[in-house]
Amino acid sequence: MSVGNQPRRRGFRIQILIGLAIAGFALVRYFASFDVNPVTGERQFVGMSTSQELTLGQQSAPEMAREMGGLVADNDPRAALVRQVGRQLVENSKAKESPWKFQFHLLADPETINAFALPGGQIFITLGLFSRLENEAQLAGVLGHEIGHVIHRHSAEHMAKGQLGQMLSTAAGVAASDENSSGQSAQMAAMVVNQMLQLKYSRGDESESDGYGLVAMVDSGYDPSQMLGVMRILAEASQGNRQPEFLASHPHPESRQQQIEAWLKKTYPNGVPKNLTDGSSLR
Repeated sequence: MSVGNQPRRRGFRIQILIGLAIAGFALVRYFASFDVNPVTGERQFVGMSTSQELTLGQQSAPEMAREMGGLVADNDPRAALVRQVGRQLVENSKAKESPWKFQFHLLADPETINAFALPGGQIFITLGLFSRLENEAQLAGVLGHEIGHVIHRHSAEHMAKGQLGQMLSTAAGVAASDENSSGQSAQMAAMVVNQMLQLKYSRGDESESDGYGLVAMVDSGYDPSQMLGVMRILAEASQGNRQPEFLASHPHPESRQQQIEAWLKKTYPNGVPKNLTDGSSLR
């Protein structure tokens, strides 16, 4: 019986070697993606160059708009305000020093509550979220947060890490496959671990972007405490049967609110300065 099992064992060893080779290639590829952020100086593993981020964002923006009801017309005062506040945040923050080209879009989707950034500086906010905001400062908080994602190259980091996780999942499945269910189980487990790692990383991204957005608000003359109002609006939206899409990629408002309150207390122990404003009313 041991003789009959030898070909199978030999095949299993080959599968392990193939799996290790895939894993090795994945790790080499990941570490080769090392780069220094041109704005923050942060050492990062990213999946593309800054020029590739620009190209990808510009190519993806029209399709993204089509999928979400199109864009509100440029001559609409609401779309003009989004562009105005966005440009003001860029001009008064580190974003001005970056190689990315920022463009701000108001999506015509009145139901979806969301805001997001594509690589390279394409930033979107839905009419569903815009219509819930109370003032210009809250809009600045949302847009500043999304600018933070671009500046910190979170999309590029996420892509590099995602590619690594996919290849390691494949490697685990190949190495563990032995003509029974154990290979599939191993691959499923690897995929779950990969997803958890990405979720944890995404939460770190959100906290980092909140910090950037708060500073950008202050540098543009807006009251950063209005970001607490954004968290309240998102929390209220989450009370219904349908969770807002914003919560699919952002931590729950209550956890972000605690971090924002801690930042405000540390930065302004005597209260937010009177010269920082809420801006114009949106209602």
